[in-house]
Amino acid sequence: MSDAGVAMTFWDHLTELRSRLIKASVAVLIGAVVAFIFNEELLDFLLVPFCEARPDNCELAFLRPTEAFSVVMRISLFGGMVLASPLLIYQLWRFVSPALTKQERRYVIPASMILATLFFAGLALGYWSLQRGLGFLFDFGGGNLEPVITADAYVNFAVRFVLAFGIAFEFPVFMFAAAATGAVSSTRLRGGRRWAVVIILVSAAFLTPSGDPLTLMLLSLPLYLMYEITILLIRWILKK
Repeated sequence: MSDAGVAMTFWDHLTELRSRLIKASVAVLIGAVVAFIFNEELLDFLLVPFCEARPDNCELAFLRPTEAFSVVMRISLFGGMVLASPLLIYQLWRFVSPALTKQERRYVIPASMILATLFFAGLALGYWSLQRGLGFLFDFGGGNLEPVITADAYVNFAVRFVLAFGIAFEFPVFMFAAAATGAVSSTRLRGGRRWAVVIILVSAAFLTPSGDPLTLMLLSLPLYLMYEITILLIRWILKK
């Protein structure tokens, strides 16, 4: 259904999807241009955890003539996506809003704000955890192995690492939305705590690129805490 209460056809949905994708793409492009202007500062920011994990030598190498260019482009795209993320989330909600009731549409903007806040909170925790994860991994080399990290490898690892936390932190909103539609209840979620722990651990292991137990715990513990908080919110706000 559209905002006017008129049923949308398949072509109407495609037109709406195209409109949302264009707006999202423009937002990412503008953000990427801004990030490109400050790409050196962004790289320095990403290097802080690496330098803290290797204070004796925090220089990155590149092995191909095109590697420096690809690193700058990846940083710019990552920065653009982060800067545009509130608008991307809002466009996603606006696309699905025609399928919602008039009362449910009132929560589009608040839900978008909460999703954006959780995403940035996840990014912040991921950035804080990055140095701990790197230090844990570097210690496995002992004194016999000297890490030679390329810029491309590190930026790819750091971006995936931080994004994994940001994406994982979105799940409480979707869990709350599922409860709002009647798909789950607080009683059912409380009864499924054991399965929740397993799913959170498996998801955290899949999302984080390092795979080390320290990073697994740094991501899993906040996720489980948010799981419990969401159960309380479902019970108090939705009365389910």
